[in-house]
Amino acid sequence: MTYAYQRYYRGMVEAVICDWAGTTYDFGSMAPIRAFQELFAGEGVPITLPEAREPMGTEKREHITRVLNMPRVAQAWQEKHGKPADDQDIDRLYAAFLPMQIAAIKANAQPVPGLMDTVSWLAQHDIQIGANSGYNREMLDTLAEIAAEHGFRPVSNVSATDVKRGRPYPHMSLKNALEIGISDVRACIKVDDTIPGIEEGLAAGMWTVGVAISGNEAGLSLQEWSALNEEEQSQVRSRANRRFRHGGAHIIIDSIADLPHAVVQVEQWLAQGYGPETPGLAGVTILPGEALPQ
Repeated sequence: MTYAYQRYYRGMVEAVICDWAGTTYDFGSMAPIRAFQELFAGEGVPITLPEAREPMGTEKREHITRVLNMPRVAQAWQEKHGKPADDQDIDRLYAAFLPMQIAAIKANAQPVPGLMDTVSWLAQHDIQIGANSGYNREMLDTLAEIAAEHGFRPVSNVSATDVKRGRPYPHMSLKNALEIGISDVRACIKVDDTIPGIEEGLAAGMWTVGVAISGNEAGLSLQEWSALNEEEQSQVRSRANRRFRHGGAHIIIDSIADLPHAVVQVEQWLAQGYGPETPGLAGVTILPGEALPQ
């Protein structure tokens, strides 16, 4: 006879693992975009905002490679430089990109509104905070040092160059989980503003929360978002939410300010015996404006 057994985790959420740019800091994830556009403009191959944003969430050398492989960019590069971009070009571009990115990080290192209220709520509920990023270690340390001055100090902080493979592979989130010391990956929530970041969390066996407005999918600075009327904001939100639903995010929020409501939803699912792998749970949208849960 053949038997199959299933084990359920019915405990509480123990940790949230957050992305940095566009999720906790730098509303609109502007620092990477400005650096990438500056980099390619300097090569005589300007790139558009959508081209700069499409690979967001990946390790930055990989990001450069993916931009170069876009048909329009590849053709423009060929016309400008007389040959396709090769590994030596990518190495040179990456080296030139590093100081541009660090300067842009410093210029955009402001917390997303509501971050510190969420940090306080998580602490009150004994939920640890980890963080990871497509930035390399030097870039991440630059941002983390500034964030620490504001009072944001994740227990675990992992960069894309700390692991063998960055997003969409699960390595960074799993390293976070190990460093935090969680009991089960189903006790973790991965929070990210990019589809590769959601894929990372799913591959790690975690719950996932997509951040629709403060990050890459909306692609707007706080000033640009605030300048939109209600109908325009609704259109941007619908487009971003659709992307995250298709990407498999369990829950979709506007920004980190709404994360406590997502935690409550996940704990309700856990109490019912559901896990991240349970069919039919993806795409739950939490609208902003509600008071923080108790």
